[in-house]
Amino acid sequence: MAKKTPQILKEIKKVSVPEINYAFNKNISYSQLSIYSSCPHRWGLRYRDGYKVFEPSIHAVFGTALHTTLQEYLTVLYEKSKAAANRLDSENTLKNSMRDEYQNFYDKNKKIHFSNAAELAEFYEDGINIINYIRKKSGAYFSKRGWYLVGCEMPLVLKPIKNISNVLFGGFLDVVFYHEPTNTIKILDIKTSTRGWGDKDKKDDVKTSQLVLYKKFFAEQYNFPIDNIEVEYFITRRKLYEGGEFPQKRIQEFKPSSGKVKINKSTQLLETFINNTFNSDGTFKMHELEKNPSASNCRFCQYKNNPNLCNKNEEVKNKFSFY
Repeated sequence: MAKKTPQILKEIKKVSVPEINYAFNKNISYSQLSIYSSCPHRWGLRYRDGYKVFEPSIHAVFGTALHTTLQEYLTVLYEKSKAAANRLDSENTLKNSMRDEYQNFYDKNKKIHFSNAAELAEFYEDGINIINYIRKKSGAYFSKRGWYLVGCEMPLVLKPIKNISNVLFGGFLDVVFYHEPTNTIKILDIKTSTRGWGDKDKKDDVKTSQLVLYKKFFAEQYNFPIDNIEVEYFITRRKLYEGGEFPQKRIQEFKPSSGKVKINKSTQLLETFINNTFNSDGTFKMHELEKNPSASNCRFCQYKNNPNLCNKNEEVKNKFSFY
């Protein structure tokens, strides 16, 4: 017998999320905040000045495909049963999703291949290992006792600073759950990682601000008490360390601090970004943005080999011999 849907879920699903008019509105996202925080100049080149460089990645292909596969699994798990979820042909879903996403990236990359059959097969097998682990251990991570699935890819569209018009924050929540006994919302963000997050990742204020901001904006947009919202990163490991003292799990759970202090800190981080890059009418500020050269920033920068756009790469090469 199906469980009766709680009234609060009906109210949440009634919320009308505004659409972003890209011809009129400026859309910012967590990924933009992350890029700006590492190097404002890089953000400016890409989002303000229009020097967009498309860089396809097998990691992006795999991440999107695994998200699709796990979201399908969780939808069936909560809306039907564990048995029905385990009967899904998730292997085929993953394969088809990887194929479609690779084709999409390949087309955008001017029909130039960016991976090969062996690498794709390796990532696919890693995905199967993750899926099989979740099938076996789903009860340890996804309880159905009092829990409901609110939705996958739930949209967020809000004006983060009221006195700056036409600038909207947009994002999608991977998975949202509701726990009726405690009237609690849980926002789950799925991350794909080679070997999981270390202490550096967990202590990175910019990295963890993603879910903290999502918590704040979910409370505002869906009119839900912010103190009753939990956030968690659900990190999938493609590879496990062999021969360790303790056996590793395919899944790593991490709940970042998301109390008032962290919310205020993350909000200030976002507001500083917006105030430094937009005028009050939503147009871009055209002042020169700071360059922040470093081994990690420059190594993965799309503009590192274009001295007309950034002249800092050679300095970094000379400073860091391993670069």
